[in-house]
Amino acid sequence: MNRALPVVRLRVPTDEDAVAWHRTFAHPDVMEFHGGRIAELSVYEELTARQRRHDAERGYCLWTMLDESGKVIGFTGAQPWEREWGPTGEIEIGWRLGREHWGQGYATAAARMTVERVRAAGVPTVVAMVNAANARSIAVTRRLGMSLAEVFMTPTTRQEGHCYRLAL
Repeated sequence: MNRALPVVRLRVPTDEDAVAWHRTFAHPDVMEFHGGRIAELSVYEELTARQRRHDAERGYCLWTMLDESGKVIGFTGAQPWEREWGPTGEIEIGWRLGREHWGQGYATAAARMTVERVRAAGVPTVVAMVNAANARSIAVTRRLGMSLAEVFMTPTTRQEGHCYRLAL
């Protein structure tokens, strides 16, 4: 499918974006591969604060994703993979989109912008850690030209995951 991608804008998350992310992601389908439960507002308050620090220190973070009208529809971006398993120390790119915006090309458009921004910041390679059952995110990795680098089992949930990699 070769349709034009929608216009999307990225910005460093604000304090207010914590509320917007909480509202945008409060859908069971959105959280299916992110712990399965809708997160408390405090989770997003901490996450947006951490992303502002990442941006100030590294020049990239999980940015707030805005549609053509300026409405918050999700996030995309990059941050270090800090778990003790998987690609520890590598830069992971990721995205999360409100349910009503799925299937419109926003995640792909924003992920492409992320790749360009981290490339400009001097990051040589990125990874995407994706649950093996998350066909939508796997499709985004393919559109970005990422290659499957590893299949693994997550240590806590014992679910199959995929590590995709892209040299920049």
